[in-house]
Amino acid sequence: MGKSPAKLTVCNVCVSVVTILSRSHADRNVYPSAGVLFVHVLEREHFKGEFPPYPKSGDASNDPITFNTNLMGFPDRPGWLRYIQRTSHSDGVLYGSPTSEHVGKATVIEITAYNRRTFETARHNLVINIMATEEFPLPYQAEFYIKNMNVEEMLASEVLGDFLGAVKNVWQPERLNAINITSALDRGGRVPLPINNLKEGVYVMVGADVPFSSCLREVESPHNQLRCSQEMEPVISCDKKFRAQFHIDWCKISLVDVNKVAPVYIPRPDPGTGILPEFGEYNPPSESLKSRDYFSDFLVTLAVPAAVALVLLFILGYTMCCRREGVEKRNMQTPDIQLVHHSSIQKSTKELRSMSKNREISWPLSTLPVFNPVSGEVVPPIHPDNYETTSMPLMQTQANLQNQITIPQQRPSG
Repeated sequence: MGKSPAKLTVCNVCVSVVTILSRSHADRNVYPSAGVLFVHVLEREHFKGEFPPYPKSGDASNDPITFNTNLMGFPDRPGWLRYIQRTSHSDGVLYGSPTSEHVGKATVIEITAYNRRTFETARHNLVINIMATEEFPLPYQAEFYIKNMNVEEMLASEVLGDFLGAVKNVWQPERLNAINITSALDRGGRVPLPINNLKEGVYVMVGADVPFSSCLREVESPHNQLRCSQEMEPVISCDKKFRAQFHIDWCKISLVDVNKVAPVYIPRPDPGTGILPEFGEYNPPSESLKSRDYFSDFLVTLAVPAAVALVLLFILGYTMCCRREGVEKRNMQTPDIQLVHHSSIQKSTKELRSMSKNREISWPLSTLPVFNPVSGEVVPPIHPDNYETTSMPLMQTQANLQNQITIPQQRPSG
């Protein structure tokens, strides 16, 4: 199905990037414009020719390839440039929106491709030359939040062209271009659950040269603001023009008029004494420094505490070993009357213990024969001298009633 002329025009305007291959096949020059979305696709097919053929049998055309991108001489990319590659079998994408601060500065990006099956690598250089234009940035900017898209899906030229075509039908500007695309995860969004084909969501900022249409300003009405505060979808008349392909969260739309935004100047804090002045250079100390003797520091730091510890150890040992009182010395210093009193107490205690073991008394009632109400027999008495009373059961079973005695009965007199 062919596209309408309006969509084709938008596709040509949305991303104006000129790519020129240099003579060295490892270098590539691109010329994006400041204030316009820059998209560069790292195609796997382009890097496959850099790897030698795989010696073993297999489908070498489907090798897993990943990319690593960084600014030459630095471990990461510039702040305005982002990179995404969902899987090792999909193309990588560099995207971002350069500003006027980067105009005239050649940015060299090192692109390293890794073949995850052969462990071969290939490196290309991407030279980004940012151009300044008078048309950009456009004064009226609107940011949309699309819930049913991932960032790599939105970066595709066909999908982005369809979205800009729908915006153009609603806004009716003369010039329209994409300014920036940001994943919802970079704005603090949560990773969606892998169910029901949920997407991460993406923010798309577009710019135009005419004021916002009445449809876009419907979200600013009090009724729609109330619905948004109650987490309900606002009523937007032009939502049906996007609903077929893009699900827009109208409560998160942002409309900015650059001409009415007052610039904010943040004063720089006064640097302290430890901060070098602006454009200052660090002057290291000269190599002609005098040598320093650290022996005295060693004595103060280690020898002095060690000597103090030895003295304390000697005093403690003398107190515990040489000043200890023995039993004989203690008895010599104790009065005789106190020693006699102590020995008499010990003798009396021993005598009482020996007398308690040899005394003869009648057995208590608990040791007399017990009548068994089950069998009608008598249980023999328990003698502490012959049995371990602590382990004897309180009630004996019939199996233990072998030794039985008969209680003598008294005969009546006369």
